[in-house]
Amino acid sequence: MTAYSYLTHLECSRCGQAYEAEAVQTVSACCGKPLLARYDLALARGEWERASVAERPATMWRYHELLPARQEADVVSLGEGMTPLLACKRLGRALVGIATRALVKDEGANPTGSFKARGMSAAVSRARALGVKALATPSAGNAAAALAAYAARAGLPATVIMPADAPESAKAQVAVSGADLYLVKGLINDAGAIVAAVKEERGWFDVATLKEPYRAEGKKTMGFELAEQLGWRLPDAIIYPAGGGTGIVGMWKAFEELEALGWIGSKRPKMMIVQAEGCAPLVRAFQEGSETAEPWQGARTLAGGLRVPAAIGDFLILRALRQSGGTSLTVSDAEMLAAAHLLASTEGIFAGLEGAATVAAYGKLLEAGTLKPEDEVVLFNTGNGLLNLDQFPVRAPVLPPGERPQPRRMEDSR
Repeated sequence: MTAYSYLTHLECSRCGQAYEAEAVQTVSACCGKPLLARYDLALARGEWERASVAERPATMWRYHELLPARQEADVVSLGEGMTPLLACKRLGRALVGIATRALVKDEGANPTGSFKARGMSAAVSRARALGVKALATPSAGNAAAALAAYAARAGLPATVIMPADAPESAKAQVAVSGADLYLVKGLINDAGAIVAAVKEERGWFDVATLKEPYRAEGKKTMGFELAEQLGWRLPDAIIYPAGGGTGIVGMWKAFEELEALGWIGSKRPKMMIVQAEGCAPLVRAFQEGSETAEPWQGARTLAGGLRVPAAIGDFLILRALRQSGGTSLTVSDAEMLAAAHLLASTEGIFAGLEGAATVAAYGKLLEAGTLKPEDEVVLFNTGNGLLNLDQFPVRAPVLPPGERPQPRRMEDSR
């Protein structure tokens, strides 16, 4: 009989110093960097059979052996994970005139409408098991909605601080789920500063991106699923919209763990990130050859999830890009909006602006020859467009009762 989880300890992502997994942890005391969960992969390889995964429920917890919950009773779940991986041949024709091998991993199908559900499921599960009594996070929107939902599911109080211009849908999800909501006139880093300043006196445990060890563990399941959905192999490239970039950190870790289990080989996809022109600290650092990213001043973009001036896991993201032979690029807000319309009209996938950024980036990479039409490329739509309806205004004729609509002009049809 296998263990429910092979979790052994936590490790500083900078220097490798070990930390106790059975204590509440934030960042490493040695370097002030993210802590990564480590597992007994040798034991897991000998006891855990890959074939067993297919027989399990279609949630991210089908991989519980390499997730941090010690027992099934610790899991706080709303059915997150196992999101669709959709072939998008019409998209390629629309972008470059010929069919391509693009696939979209649609994280908008998660319970709270974005990939943030994965991270919060893992973080809240572990926090509750370790005796945490109250949770808090700064958020641009989707993480707030996810924390509120999973905290409610766990029976824990939660507090969220968001920029005042965060999406109304996120504010509504937080309020309806019963979490305390505060708005700040500023960016997510301003919200984060408020959480950091008062969390001790309020008794909050901060579950901000990479400020605790387990959100990345939930997000790494995107990598597990991708390998499983492709028949235990990996694509040629992945394009990911990077704000805090935890998805890149998590998936790169997932691929390493899968290889250690003997479930995949050593081939890795080229990891490619896209950021907004108005907030691109990681792209700038990558292009300059830096190991870390300086904070971006005056961040501006309609894509709230990409309006992240500084990422605590910057060196981990940049390392994954370089080790994989990947790259980085920016797109404008106008390009994101156009790409969202294109993806929805060609493939029926309604992506938020962050996910749409990967479509715009894909077109640019194809045009530049960095990617070829025959390359199998996975685009990550990290959130459902329904979460940001205010960014998609609708103009339509209003018909009086009994009046028939006029035929569409040829140029209006697809």
